[in-house]
Amino acid sequence: MTHPVDVHVGKRIRHRRWLVGMTQQQLAEKVGIKFQQIQKYETGANRVSASRLWDIADALSTPVSFFFEGMDGEDSLEVPSDAQIANSVPRDILGDKEALDLIRSYYSIPEHQRRRLFELARVLSDVA
Repeated sequence: MTHPVDVHVGKRIRHRRWLVGMTQQQLAEKVGIKFQQIQKYETGANRVSASRLWDIADALSTPVSFFFEGMDGEDSLEVPSDAQIANSVPRDILGDKEALDLIRSYYSIPEHQRRRLFELARVLSDVA
């Protein structure tokens, strides 16, 4: 049976990989393992060793602590706040592939256009 921490770390690996636009194969090559092992890490089927997690963090240009964010014990069992429900924002926004694709696309837009798009989104969200 998989441990909840292994599942959480695996999800965070997948989310970070999606965010930087890297495939499982590309990550595996950077770390020096087979892509099937990345699949097992991402599902929590296999536990990631400390040294391997260090290598994965380096390959994904993020601190090791990133993979443990949101693992505050009982916090993961909390009921969403009224603000979260009112905004209809998923509790784990990085768990949504569409949101990650949107973020990646957003940051690929030139900065001056990105600012204008951001202001448009703010206006539209205030109207809704």
